[in-house]
Amino acid sequence: MRPALLFLLLSSAIPSDAQIFPPVNYPRGYFRDPLDIPISLSGNFGELRPNHYHMGFDIRTRQRVNLPVHAAADGYIAKIKIEPAGFGRAIYINHPNGYTTVYCHLNDFTPALEKYVKDLQYKTESWKQFADIPPGLFPVKKGDFIAWSGTTGGSEAPHVHFEIRSTADDMNHNPMLFGMPLPDDTRPVVTRVAFYDRTRSIYEQSPRYVALKTTPAGYTTIFPIIMVDYSKIGFAISATDTHSGSTNPNGIFEADLFNDENPIVGFQMDNISYATTRNINAHIDYKTRATGGPFLQQLFQLPGYQHSIYRQTGGDGAIDISDGKVHDIRIAVKDGYGNTSELETKVRCLAPVKKAPPPGKMYYPGMLDGFESAACEFYIGESCLYDSVHIVYHETAATSPQAVSSVHSIGAAWIPLQDYMLVRIKPSVPINEAFRDRIVMQRFAGTHKEVTKVEWQKEWAAAKFREMGSFQLLLDTTPPVITAGFAEGANLGKATRIVINVHDNLGAYGGFRALLDGNWLRFTNDKGLAFIYNMDEKCPPGSHILEVSATDEAGNTAKKTFRFIR
Repeated sequence: MRPALLFLLLSSAIPSDAQIFPPVNYPRGYFRDPLDIPISLSGNFGELRPNHYHMGFDIRTRQRVNLPVHAAADGYIAKIKIEPAGFGRAIYINHPNGYTTVYCHLNDFTPALEKYVKDLQYKTESWKQFADIPPGLFPVKKGDFIAWSGTTGGSEAPHVHFEIRSTADDMNHNPMLFGMPLPDDTRPVVTRVAFYDRTRSIYEQSPRYVALKTTPAGYTTIFPIIMVDYSKIGFAISATDTHSGSTNPNGIFEADLFNDENPIVGFQMDNISYATTRNINAHIDYKTRATGGPFLQQLFQLPGYQHSIYRQTGGDGAIDISDGKVHDIRIAVKDGYGNTSELETKVRCLAPVKKAPPPGKMYYPGMLDGFESAACEFYIGESCLYDSVHIVYHETAATSPQAVSSVHSIGAAWIPLQDYMLVRIKPSVPINEAFRDRIVMQRFAGTHKEVTKVEWQKEWAAAKFREMGSFQLLLDTTPPVITAGFAEGANLGKATRIVINVHDNLGAYGGFRALLDGNWLRFTNDKGLAFIYNMDEKCPPGSHILEVSATDEAGNTAKKTFRFIR
């Protein structure tokens, strides 16, 4: 047989390395760097965060604020957002090619936009804003100055968070795929591989690890064959990536799993919306992470995972190894530039061993189910669970002096919920009609606590939560405490700002409102900390009366009046 024909026959018999995901075709070179300095990332698209994926680039600003931020391309400013957490101060620019760029954690906008926003805040009497702006009002050209960089909102250090979205559906895309000026010739780093029994719930087992060693292509396991006692196996990895000239560990772009060189499943960090970003909890081993372990990115899809980032060639990514044969496993880990590291190992199933089920009732994704007792009921909807799991309930006596019910423990905090579950609790003591509107439901797990106002359904108090844990009813009649950083009647002629602090006994307040001489006054509340008014024309020289009110989750309202001279 001729060598060329032999090569052709052998090549056609080998499954291709498979483009589990088709190539993307985004406009490259259309968008510029929003800063005037070389891009250096402290976070990239798809990086793993608590309850969400990171949805853009975090571009370093050399540990400084107030660097000029520029429009990435021609367009117009379509929206602004101002909020205490999250984006802080943000600008959205729509572009004629169908994309929107978003710039976050900003300080001051351009003077004209800053005035527009301030006028809007006073018109609506709200510092928080998420406002559409008429298309013709603030047109921009590529490179135009739009704002100063900062560290507002959820930022922990100075940087610009930058996103690229489809304007029509608000879908976020990976900026790495748009040809941004970011050199990258480094391969991803795989730090661990774990495997699971996919005949059991992901929440009713712990990952099993096998140590890795390096090879020219990437990695292999120190044991040549992984032996297991179950018929279906699933894999997960811990991996990071970086770019040229950086040592900052960022997220990976793609990972693909092959069984005997047949493509099985892969995930890719692109086309993720904020409506589905919480699905990260189905992508990672949530239990391991929630109990202090590492991020493990699963190479199998849980049955309740909707709007998935996975693509399968068949099945859910779990590999059937019930034949007892040795299976060759390969995992290809990629970045957005195609730099690839590969991990290879072998697996074999010994005689499967049936495990005893854990206690509790089994609940399944895609089903509406619940639990009812004399003092507590809970209902788990069709979109709540990612995987089947046994859920245990128990009731204990409350210890809080504010409690008006027992403590009802439902499941565990390491069972993630995509949607809200309904919890209903019956008070253990009679509730005076005058105090029914001061009842809140508290959820706690470890040191974390949260409260929400209840809805009364006859004798039951109901509330919705997105996490499991322990629940109790509390009677809260204590209003927030309002304090100021100046004495009554103080002369603030040299002051540049007024700072008001609000504290609540349950840590849940809102509804802050301030009036200066009877007129609404704009106080900022960056990061949800102090409320700050920066002196401006709204507070002219003379004597003034500042009236401040704050309301907590139970509806208790505190009011305080301060007199000062400027």
